[in-house]
Parts: sequence; C-alpha cells; structure tokens
Amino acid sequence: MIAAIDSILGSNNITIPPYGVGKVDVLIEKIAVENPRSTDETRTLDPKLYDSLSLPEKFTYNMIHPETYMQICSILPMREDEDKRIYGHLPNTFGEYGWSERQLIFFIKNRDTVSQLMKPVIEKSSKVGGNIKEAIVKMNGTELIPYLIDFYNREKKDHYILTVLMLLMKENQYGAFVNSFYYSKLYEPKSGEYGAYLNYNKANEDLIIQRATNFYNGLHKI
Repeated sequence: MIAAIDSILGSNNITIPPYGVGKVDVLIEKIAVENPRSTDETRTLDPKLYDSLSLPEKFTYNMIHPETYMQICSILPMREDEDKRIYGHLPNTFGEYGWSERQLIFFIKNRDTVSQLMKPVIEKSSKVGGNIKEAIVKMNGTELIPYLIDFYNREKKDHYILTVLMLLMKENQYGAFVNSFYYSKLYEPKSGEYGAYLNYNKANEDLIIQRATNFYNGLHKI
C-alpha cells in the first residue's frame, strides 16, 4: 500500500493504478495541507507540478488523491447485506474527501483516454474499485457499459457494478429506466435515498442489464 492512500483514505475499496504510482506517491507526500479540517481544506498539488505529469500519471494522482475536504454533517447509514441487495447509490468511497473541480474536469475532458486506462487496471486487480466506479459516473462514461456488463457477468458478485449502470441511465434520463417502478423506488423515496435498494435476484439483475444494453445501443445507432 502506498503511503498517500494509507494516510487519507484507507484502501479497502480503492483501485491503485500503476501509471507512475511511485512518482505520484512522492509528490502527494510533499503536499502542504491548507486549512486542515475546515470546509476550506485542500490537499492540492502545485499547478506546475500537476501540469508536468503525463496524462496517465494525472490519472493515477486523481484516482488516489481527492484534493478537497467535504465535511459530512450527518452520518450515512451502514450498508447491510450487500450481497443480497442492489443499491441505487454507490457507497461513500472517499469518506470526507472529494475530487476538486480540476480533477472532475480532468475525468470529463479526457473521458475516452481515461476509459482505456481503466480497463487494464481493472483486469489486473480483478475488481472495479470504488474510485473507478465513482469516476465512471462522474465522467458519464457510457462507453464502458458493455465492458462493465461483461466484467460483471464473469462472477456476478459486485452488485455495485449494476448500481453504476443504473446511475448512468439516471444521469442521461433514459426513458425506459426513469419511468420505471425501479427508478421511483430508488431515486424518489420520501426519505433515505442513500439506503434505497432493490432485492438482488435474477429478474432484477437481468432487467438492469437489458435496459443498460438497450440504452447503450440507442446511443450508438447509425
């Protein structure tokens, strides 16, 4: 485990890209924290140093080092029975930290390249880490839908991949999804949206995958 992740996030559900990771870790360790533990806290790499990184190195930096502190005022409920549920939202991967504006812009602006950088990292680690899932949703990475479905179908263990598929359909207001009972149950509850879930069963699994496939195919009609 690299020190930068250990000191900020822990690594239970983080995928660490290999691209220049040693160099990036050294740079992160030297970052001066501004306004620690306040709403203005930042852990930002100097712009000149950031700009000197190659695109793959920036990918590694952004994936393992959220720059902004965001205080959580209320405690999020614990997730239970994750193997038996399909949650509508991803778990809180970064705790009280989040990506800064420049980091979000990086993912969106370089979406195609980021998508290609993700795949070998996923294959090598045999998982889609929480940070990768978050990035896919933030950058609206719909081009990864077929790959995510293929990866999920290998073992059908990580139901949060299904969550990513649903969030992509939600973000793009895909009619067959947003007009469904599932959508209203997950994203329009009177309270406790973070904890809303569907029961995991083959029917729900198949429906999510089929609708995500139809959504993707509709985006790429000639």
